[in-house]
Amino acid sequence: MQGKPDPDPPVRAWAEAVTIPSYGVGAPDRNPMFLDQRVYQGSSGAVYPLAVIDRVEDSRTDREYLGLFLENEFLKVMVLPELGGRVQLALDKTRGEPFVSHNRVIKPALVGLAGPWISGGIEFNWPQHHRPSTFQPLDWDIEEHADGSRTVWCSETDRMQRTKGMHGLRLRPGWAVLEVDVRLYNRTPLPQSFLWWANPAVRGGDGHQSLFPPDVRAVLDHGKRAVSDFPVATGRYYGVDYAPGTDISRYRNIPVPTSYMAFRSDFDFVGSYDHLRGAGLLHVADHRFAPGKKQWTWGHGDFGRAWDRHLTDQDGPYVELMCGAYTDNQPDFTWLAPFEEKRFTQHFFPFQGVGQVRNASAEAAVGLELEDGRLTLRAYLTRPRRGARLVLRRRGGAWKDWRFDGRPGACFEARLAAEGAAEDELEIELRDAAGGLLVRWDPGRVREHGVPAPAEAVGLPAALESAEALWLAGLHLELYRHATRSPEPYYREGLRRDPGDARRNEALGLLLCPPGCFTEAEPCLPRSRHRPPPPS
Repeated sequence: MQGKPDPDPPVRAWAEAVTIPSYGVGAPDRNPMFLDQRVYQGSSGAVYPLAVIDRVEDSRTDREYLGLFLENEFLKVMVLPELGGRVQLALDKTRGEPFVSHNRVIKPALVGLAGPWISGGIEFNWPQHHRPSTFQPLDWDIEEHADGSRTVWCSETDRMQRTKGMHGLRLRPGWAVLEVDVRLYNRTPLPQSFLWWANPAVRGGDGHQSLFPPDVRAVLDHGKRAVSDFPVATGRYYGVDYAPGTDISRYRNIPVPTSYMAFRSDFDFVGSYDHLRGAGLLHVADHRFAPGKKQWTWGHGDFGRAWDRHLTDQDGPYVELMCGAYTDNQPDFTWLAPFEEKRFTQHFFPFQGVGQVRNASAEAAVGLELEDGRLTLRAYLTRPRRGARLVLRRRGGAWKDWRFDGRPGACFEARLAAEGAAEDELEIELRDAAGGLLVRWDPGRVREHGVPAPAEAVGLPAALESAEALWLAGLHLELYRHATRSPEPYYREGLRRDPGDARRNEALGLLLCPPGCFTEAEPCLPRSRHRPPPPS
């Protein structure tokens, strides 16, 4: 452990012991359990060879943890490598308060895949939700970069599949953004499935609103088994009748435990905003690889308040605002090919004053409101910038133009008469002093994705019409780690109809290898490589 460094560097990183009031847990079971066909978060709850803890304690004591700290002029972050590498504290120094929900006590409940789980902070979930090691220690390191930035790395090899995952939390000089660099590597010669969801908790309460992009018109439950209009729900969802119309982006309007995930978006952001505090959190990542945008809440009813007390002593309620890479739903997994590595970056940052965000990048966020014949424009910057330029366009032509000096912790606001303008003809551009584009709001970019029908369960093998459908069904069940239905009958039925098909032979052979059924697997794999060509 190294001591606190000299305060001169623009970004500081260090390790130091921290004391946090904590509730204890029981001892891990000495005999790892198979837990066959256990359903967890919509997929398999099997955890072998991980040990399971099935008891939490009611008494609280002070406990010492290793805290890994990052700090620049705007943000201060504390990571707990002993608890899954989670961000326990993320402080917005411009306001002197956390920008994610800070649970000041470690109070586990039996919510995790292997038992204990805690709320608050930012949890990083892979290769399954909630991270199998969410209450276990990870390896760590601190890296210094030539540009003055610092990264805290957390790393582990997943004991269930032997894949390797790393997340690096990075602060750069003069930038009020927490970067998360992720590296996931398949160390094995077999394809492996995974998902990745970053899970920041944000403060709940009457002022909370989840900010989904403006093209999100529908949200879905786990497995896409139920659908609701968004943001105004008009039917039944999670057993609640929201007719004739209820804004379910607001915490105060959701009475029961509820989860929803965005159905498609062409925007890169998702966030939350507390209208009573005038501040919130934004997540930004390229939607082409990070489409997942989700909200979970215990609800504001008696059941939800009981869970608030169960998970914290003084810091509830909270809302989980999850951000998925290579996935848009839970459970929703992606393949890692043998020895393949995937890398990607996510950005988290506090903002204030903007309210309902129209668009955001890692550099800025902009908002636009039209009410009672007056327009209000707001802009928030994540770096100090002199001479930033905010341009309001009407029907594509420049209409109004402002110059301002902006910095984190301050929101620029402009008001003017609407002069008959409609929202769908107004565009915003925010540029730096040199003309570089920071963020743009263009209503013409908002595509209508519609409201999908709920997903239907795949039929039994004998009911599927083609060998192709059988292969796809088996692949889906295998990829999504289905808890109660095996892909094997689908592969075998497909091979009964077409014994020489290469894909089904390979799929069955690879499926049989991990449990050690090598004698059965062996004839399938050569056959998958040596199918004779079709007749000319």
